[in-house]
Amino acid sequence: MTPGTLYVVATPLGHLGDLTQRAADVLRTVPVVAAEDTRRTIGLLDHLGARPRLLSFHAHSPERRTGALLEILQGGRDVALVTDAGTPTLSDPGAALVAAVRDAGLAVVPIPGPSAVAAALSGAGLPADRFLFLGFIPRKGRERRRLLAQAVASEWTVVLYEAPPRLVALLEDLAEAAGPGRRAVIARELTKIHEEWRRGTVEELARHYADHPPRGELTIVLEGASETPVGTGPEPDPAGRARELIAGGATRKAAAALLVEELGLSRNAAYRIVTGLS
Repeated sequence: MTPGTLYVVATPLGHLGDLTQRAADVLRTVPVVAAEDTRRTIGLLDHLGARPRLLSFHAHSPERRTGALLEILQGGRDVALVTDAGTPTLSDPGAALVAAVRDAGLAVVPIPGPSAVAAALSGAGLPADRFLFLGFIPRKGRERRRLLAQAVASEWTVVLYEAPPRLVALLEDLAEAAGPGRRAVIARELTKIHEEWRRGTVEELARHYADHPPRGELTIVLEGASETPVGTGPEPDPAGRARELIAGGATRKAAAALLVEELGLSRNAAYRIVTGLS
């Protein structure tokens, strides 16, 4: 018996016209669709006139669901993996399933298409030849501080996701870490009726959204700290590395956080170094 194939299918962010013909063909012909939210996927399948067996597969699915999907594939039936919108595994569930399918020696075929990351970069007007994608930043704690420090120190454009109630806090933290003059673009409700783009400094954007609370899906595109790459070569000494980070646009607070992450310094040692710079 020939095993089935796992198709990783990108679905529209909002506008159904963005579904590729190939994706539509797959969703109409596969016997099983594994969906992040079956209630949302039913609408897309109804639009296509597709009637596959629909199984739930999301970030909190138990391991037995992965096992059940492997059994379906090993039994010769194809499976399409979809998320609520966009491309599976990009800040969406699916990576663990793809890894398990590949580990089992079965075929994985991506069906490319819509992605909020690519859409936001294409319309933001910031350099996109290289970029850093950080997805959703944790709400608090050391990991949030570490990722914010990486974001503001990156020489490349940075793409983040955020939920509407937390956007202002994120922008305020970015302004504190990067300085109020760092530019950013907020792409809201991409491809939907109320699509909106807003460009400004992180400080300006924080003030705007404090007065006009956002709704819907949000993608943040943050300007890079510098167009000049950090030099390659021997690892710099802590003070030298701190000067590079600050020269690239990072605040002293952000530079200290990166010294802790990159060089393994204690927080107190890192702050002593950055505060001691002339």
